[in-house]
Amino acid sequence: MAAYRLQKRCDEEAVFVVEGPKLAGEALASGFGIRTVCATAEWSAEGGARRVERGEFYEVSEAELERLSSMKTPNQVWMLVERKGLDDFKDLGDSEGLVLALDRIQDPGNMGTMMRTADWYGIRHIVCSKDTVSCYNPKVVQASMGAVFRTRVDYVDLPQWLAGCGMPVYGASLQGRPITERLTLNTEHSPAVLLIGNESRGISPEAMAQVTDPVLIPNIGGTAESLNASVAAAILIDRLIG
Repeated sequence: MAAYRLQKRCDEEAVFVVEGPKLAGEALASGFGIRTVCATAEWSAEGGARRVERGEFYEVSEAELERLSSMKTPNQVWMLVERKGLDDFKDLGDSEGLVLALDRIQDPGNMGTMMRTADWYGIRHIVCSKDTVSCYNPKVVQASMGAVFRTRVDYVDLPQWLAGCGMPVYGASLQGRPITERLTLNTEHSPAVLLIGNESRGISPEAMAQVTDPVLIPNIGGTAESLNASVAAAILIDRLIG
């Protein structure tokens, strides 16, 4: 099982790792296939084992769980979950018609947090450049807090996808319209894309060329150099949907 700490092995077998009681509960309640569950006696005693209706179940010691886990402090349960195909997410729908597009996002914490924020606002479709961190990276899965089970994530040639999407594309730019002006979309009739760029380099020139509606988050304080990518995403999602 320790081999599944390697992302390459997980990619080859179309599985991903879930750890901890919270995410394990999300996985068991989802429609995702469960291949393997390894858990401590504590998790079993709290009723976890009774919920495992599919896949193989093994009760393991704390030391064995530590060898499996990629976390600094393993947390009761480790699961190997089968990935869904993209078509399996079609029935989820997109709240307010907004699609989140991510360009070259590298930090797993940012990626997972943006998935979690999108989930909160009911955004069910995220489109990523091919060099964005995998949504099945263990740190992304942890940070998503269950959003990985409710979000369709496509990896595409992003500039090409944006050029052909047929929707307005909002993207952060120093020359953009300040979001202090009213930006809320009538997305029931006008779906749109919100494009978020790399943590340090921003949106790539190729993707920026497809932005139809540049927007700016004003630096009201005038001191901080930049915003965290996931924070910027949350602000813009709220302005566009709220």
